[in-house]
Amino acid sequence: MLRKKLLVQLSLAALMLVPQTMKAQFNWPYKNVNGTLVTEVPQREAGQQSAINLATPKLKVVRVAFVGLGMRGPGAVERWTHIPGIEIKALCDYEKNRADDCQKYLKKASMPAADVYYGENGYKDLCKRTDIDLVYIATDWIHHFLVAKEALLNGKHVAIEVPSAMNMREIWELINLSEKSRLHCMILENCCYDFFELNSLRMAQEGLFGEVIYAQGAYRHELSPYWQHYWKNGPDDKLGWRLRYNKDFRGDVYATHGLGPIAQVLNIHRGDRMRTLIAMDTHSFNGKKLVEKFDGKACENFRNGDQTTTLIRTEQGKVMEIIHNVMTPQPYNRMYQLTGTKGFANKYPTEGYALSASDLKDAGVKPSSDKISGHEYLKEADMKALVERYTSPIVKKYGDEAKEVGGHGGMDFIMDSRLVYCLQNGLPLDMDVYDLAEWCCLAELGSISMDNGCLPVEVPDFTRGHWNEVKGYKHAYASPEDEAKALADAKAFTAELKAKGAKYWAKMDKKGGNKKGKK
Repeated sequence: MLRKKLLVQLSLAALMLVPQTMKAQFNWPYKNVNGTLVTEVPQREAGQQSAINLATPKLKVVRVAFVGLGMRGPGAVERWTHIPGIEIKALCDYEKNRADDCQKYLKKASMPAADVYYGENGYKDLCKRTDIDLVYIATDWIHHFLVAKEALLNGKHVAIEVPSAMNMREIWELINLSEKSRLHCMILENCCYDFFELNSLRMAQEGLFGEVIYAQGAYRHELSPYWQHYWKNGPDDKLGWRLRYNKDFRGDVYATHGLGPIAQVLNIHRGDRMRTLIAMDTHSFNGKKLVEKFDGKACENFRNGDQTTTLIRTEQGKVMEIIHNVMTPQPYNRMYQLTGTKGFANKYPTEGYALSASDLKDAGVKPSSDKISGHEYLKEADMKALVERYTSPIVKKYGDEAKEVGGHGGMDFIMDSRLVYCLQNGLPLDMDVYDLAEWCCLAELGSISMDNGCLPVEVPDFTRGHWNEVKGYKHAYASPEDEAKALADAKAFTAELKAKGAKYWAKMDKKGGNKKGKK
């Protein structure tokens, strides 16, 4: 009896060591209301305010720390060295050598070395610092929320790689933390900054496509070259965190690349909102085989279907279709299709627009022929003229440098630059905590739908009543005078920092290297 009691106590203790986010997956309460599944919406606490159009005091210098330096983190560190008015204060990864290795980007840019944090709790010590404004999170999915919560509780803005929250509990907690703290909680959805998406967004905003009534997005990316490269927790971990997550959880667990850009076109929580979704998936065929291949034993249950399709209807009667498939052979495809009452935009597999000659004329573009109709893609000359007429101001400002710096063709650099621009000018960010919530909720809500015979699920109003206050999605800009001053201050700071960094590295080279490091 005593031995049994001891085993129970040890089991409970072991559970306490598991990150809380892993114990609370996909168990948000819901009920069936006349055939529609409705999830619980927590009350906003007294004194807590909406974060719609949240703007915070200007940051002359953005002092940033990076957590998670495995696959995507190092690229972010390198990109940030090209942005004026930033200081990289800390680097953190579970494995110390990964953080240490990122010092090379600072040295190359003549920026002083950053403090290094590592181990299971390194990010907690990092977040306690008072000289950091922003924590940039590029860990595995399981730690996105854990690091973000710690940073927000310690007074830092957060920018979180996708998916930024893995379930409804995390989503609602991040909303509450952002609203209470009045701090930014941004989803790092880089596909919103791809050139085609930015230009098409401007076209849609200026009415080129008429009323956009149907929009499609996807993540169709066969990951067989990558499964073995996702971080593994020791030699007994045969699957790695990403394959294991797909094994254990149903639903579109990576919806944001497809959903984010079209949600901006449809003005989600800026005049419209997602109202109802229905999800449907295939059985797991290839996913199950992968687990058996890597694990060496039979896989009795692989939750995520090889392909998942989610249909979402909005308050204003628009429809979005989102597809997730990382298991079957096919060309990379994010779809990005906009079907409007006057025109059509499509990125994958054929990049182009369909408009009539008369609509082109109305848009200020001289068509190559009066016979052009919406039944076929525009010819190259017409498309070029259209894009030149409607090039996004963001593409004009950052496009050339973004192509040089890189990061998924430059869209990562544009995303990072816009984040810094908004922080330095005290503006609302391009993507707020409600975007994060809406784009990440398809995982658990889709699972609820499919686990109940594909019943419709009501998408909660994550703004809790504020979705219709802003009329139309827009990027925020400072006045030309304020923008020029912020940029001048940023460049002056960076020049001083680089002078300091050059001296630092010359000194360290004489001593034999950098020794900064903290557990």
